[in-house]
Amino acid sequence: MRIVLERRDDRPRWLSFASPLAAVVLTMIAGAILFALMGRNPVAALKVFFIDPLSDGWALQELAVKATPLILISVGLTLCYRSNNWNIGAEGQLVMGAIFGSWLALATHGTPNGPWVIAAMLALGALGGMLWALIPALLKTRFGVNEILASLMLVYVAELTLDYLVRGRWRDPKGFNFPQSVNFEPEATMPLLAESGRLHVGFLIAIAVALTAAFVMARMIKGFEIRLVGEAPRAARFAGFDDRRTTLLVFAVSGALAGLAGIIEVSGPIGQLQPSISPGYGFTAIIVAFLGRLNPIGALVAALFLALTFIGGENAQIAMRIPLDVTRVFQGLLLFFVLGCDAFLLYRLRILATGRTA
Repeated sequence: MRIVLERRDDRPRWLSFASPLAAVVLTMIAGAILFALMGRNPVAALKVFFIDPLSDGWALQELAVKATPLILISVGLTLCYRSNNWNIGAEGQLVMGAIFGSWLALATHGTPNGPWVIAAMLALGALGGMLWALIPALLKTRFGVNEILASLMLVYVAELTLDYLVRGRWRDPKGFNFPQSVNFEPEATMPLLAESGRLHVGFLIAIAVALTAAFVMARMIKGFEIRLVGEAPRAARFAGFDDRRTTLLVFAVSGALAGLAGIIEVSGPIGQLQPSISPGYGFTAIIVAFLGRLNPIGALVAALFLALTFIGGENAQIAMRIPLDVTRVFQGLLLFFVLGCDAFLLYRLRILATGRTA
């Protein structure tokens, strides 16, 4: 006897949307229990986490700033995952995008330049992330290497490369020996959308990317190809679609968007290179992609919710002295409940009887 999960073909359509909503509710309940065990008022803690950031104009701007890299990365990951390619190394692709784009900012530092600099930096950032993502894609298509392990291990290579650069050749000579680059020139930073706050045009770029990806996946033949390769590889081959070429394409797009997120983050809120430029956006975007049902528009909405946990975690750390690591616990619980709700709402348990074989 063995128990298997069988996908429910007769499931109502609304179950696909009920699963992430149920996961959010269960995460809230588990979070309340966690706060109670920590000796905090659960209602007050949840209010600080999820309500207070929505009642302040500055916090709403920060919400959009935090959501920008999550939107870009998660949209790229949805394309990968829909095609059954598992890119887990978006964090490293983000870092490499920041390195590639920052090279131009540092090379032109102190010299007269114009608006072309930030445009070229964005292009270089996308190129850096794309090249880094193509490494596991090529290893998979040419040698059958597991893309999960290859992309994940490349994260550490990228992070150590960044650390080497900011402590060595790219370190600010007037920075009192701190491991960071010089501050970027104004022409090499993202234009702001408001005079006060840090909201920049990168947020508009992220929204445009999500809308474009949604259109491609829903209305264009390339989107159909990506979905078919992921859901029915044999049918895709009969239809004339090359699954290896699709693998290279989705990894290239996913890496480019992660690299774009990296250079936007560096040239926007941070304004310089430093050893750590991300609180884990590349890994959090995996949760965003699944919470958004592997749909670009869903990823846009889910990114705003996950960004809320970042802002709420910072507020809770100040107001209630709750460790910032609780934010990561929230995000981990959310992923756990998303997968669990998918298993119980979209699948059913089936018991199969197995006979003895001589």
